[in-house]
Amino acid sequence: MLRVDEVIKERLSTDVPLVREVAQYIISSGGKRLRPALLLLMSGALGSRHPQRHSLAAVVEFIHTATLLHDDVVDESTLRRGRETANERFGNAASVLVGDFLYSRAFQMMVDVDNMRVMQVLSEATNVIAEGEVMQLMNMRDASLDEEAYLRVIRSKTAKLFEASARLAPILAGADVETEALCATYGQALGTAFQVIDDVLDYEGDREVLGKNLGDDLREGKVTLPIICALRTASEGQKALIRGAIVEGDQTHLEEIQSIIQTSGALELATASATAEAQRAIQAARALPENEYSGALLELATELLGRRS
Repeated sequence: MLRVDEVIKERLSTDVPLVREVAQYIISSGGKRLRPALLLLMSGALGSRHPQRHSLAAVVEFIHTATLLHDDVVDESTLRRGRETANERFGNAASVLVGDFLYSRAFQMMVDVDNMRVMQVLSEATNVIAEGEVMQLMNMRDASLDEEAYLRVIRSKTAKLFEASARLAPILAGADVETEALCATYGQALGTAFQVIDDVLDYEGDREVLGKNLGDDLREGKVTLPIICALRTASEGQKALIRGAIVEGDQTHLEEIQSIIQTSGALELATASATAEAQRAIQAARALPENEYSGALLELATELLGRRS
């Protein structure tokens, strides 16, 4: 990971000061670096030490960071990882354009790897992520959204890059298609569980620990799994209150709705869904060669359910 950070710093080099300042601000904001770590751990599990693994780990982090910059502009977010979002600090225009810079720099780097399959996986992932963002935009303030439609969005906008990160390791290792599919399954399941837990934390987390404003999803009109589960289990009056907040954007009863979600069993149902995805990742990890790296992948999937930030 230290080598990945070195690559990130090297490839952020630009003669345009504002690009460098905004990119460094968001890259250095204390992210978990889960996607690059996933690529490296999966490479280790397969016994691969391909020289391009650090470069591709930086690529997936650049793609992820670009999506964050654009997401925060679309969502009008003000807080991420405990500090001002880039759009709050530098403005929307700078955030969007620097996001574009990171995307284009990522594509420059993947061309350097000179592997058509790598380019295919990453270009498809980037396209699917964009589709997921548009699907989420279309679903805003739709109180009729069901779990299937919700999962379709998060598997596109979040889990797809986890899947691609995990899939790149067997491609670099020259592994067979069965191994590639196994790694991809782990990545998709882990990414799905990660996002579901993130959505749960939006209603039960701690603002200081989480590093973002609680209840942001509801304010933005995002119908996530805790809301979907609450609409299944709450009383008719409570359902009407929740639907009104979603459709009308009424923020008057945010605290009351948060209490309904916390007491209706919705968070437990959503967590159970995340647990099922984590178990799918665990099964995939157990099918990998047994070593310290696959053990770390197993531990990552197991401990994911306990995350608080």
